[in-house]
Amino acid sequence: MSTADTTSQPRTMRAIVLSQPGGPENLVLTQLPLPQPKPGWVRIAVRAFGLNRSELHTRLGLAQGVTFPRVLGIEAVGVVDACPDGRFARGQQVATVLGGMGRVFDGGYAEFVVVPCEQTIPFTSTLPWATLGAIPETLQTAYGSLGIGLDLQAGQTLLIRGGTSALGLATARLAKDRGGTVLATTRQADRAATLRANGVDHVIVDDGEVARAVRQIVPDGVDAALELVGTPTLPDTLRATRVHGTVCFTGMLSNQWIVEQFYPIDYIPRGVRLTAYGGGAKDLPAPVLQTYLDRVAAGSIAVGPVHTYALDDMAHAHADMEHNRVFGKLVGVTHVHDLTGTATVHNSIES
Repeated sequence: MSTADTTSQPRTMRAIVLSQPGGPENLVLTQLPLPQPKPGWVRIAVRAFGLNRSELHTRLGLAQGVTFPRVLGIEAVGVVDACPDGRFARGQQVATVLGGMGRVFDGGYAEFVVVPCEQTIPFTSTLPWATLGAIPETLQTAYGSLGIGLDLQAGQTLLIRGGTSALGLATARLAKDRGGTVLATTRQADRAATLRANGVDHVIVDDGEVARAVRQIVPDGVDAALELVGTPTLPDTLRATRVHGTVCFTGMLSNQWIVEQFYPIDYIPRGVRLTAYGGGAKDLPAPVLQTYLDRVAAGSIAVGPVHTYALDDMAHAHADMEHNRVFGKLVGVTHVHDLTGTATVHNSIES
């Protein structure tokens, strides 16, 4: 059995608590009791955690099924601190994603998190924690969207609507691995170089209507399209897709995901397929995560821009995310020394 050494364990931990929906100032650094894992669960000493639009939706009061007060965070990386069932050894590096984290039970914006063993993914890596924190949920969603959502095959064309998001960049890299030709949108032309550096073959500046530009490159329309912006751009993304092509609705960067008065025959172009993807930790097998981390460590694949924040600077991080002040992945770290190294640093301690 793997358990924590209770003689050296702290009795409390630092965590970011959201007591009620509202602005970034509602994210408050708080001392909480150290959470105790029950059988079938594991306690992780969190070293880093990615920030996601899902948590922005929760903070704004847009997410369903959330109870307050709540520690946000749908993903985290760290080391096993206690596991009553002994399924994981203490000190094992692990990632955890989704499964109700940050919504129905407390999530990763904390020094410790307790999660079910089933949503815990072991790995081994010497990459910096800030880099590791940028990967799990983004990789899980990109991998699931391409495989389950789109079934992208070698030689096919893929449009990524919302290409400069962390998810868009990760999807572009994975799509190139699959032998695809990647088109991706950005609203800012000066981000084109970053897109190309992450595997994008054709950069399209998004003015709200990209179907025409897509069809100038691929006259019949793309084979597959990943919608990351939301319902405002979905009709145009559908128009950019060929007959028997597939559009997968995965992201809501616009914070809009409802189609009012949906009439399928009028809304969906003739012969175009519309699907969606939302998954969990089981969609990211441990060998897939390990292979990806090994490739990052070897320099054969890039993580993309990473912006790192101290745990006590989540209000700043959320404001940056909400107002799109940075692009790429935002990552929180629980130890100040993990702020330095491979990532752009934003933190109240150094600024």
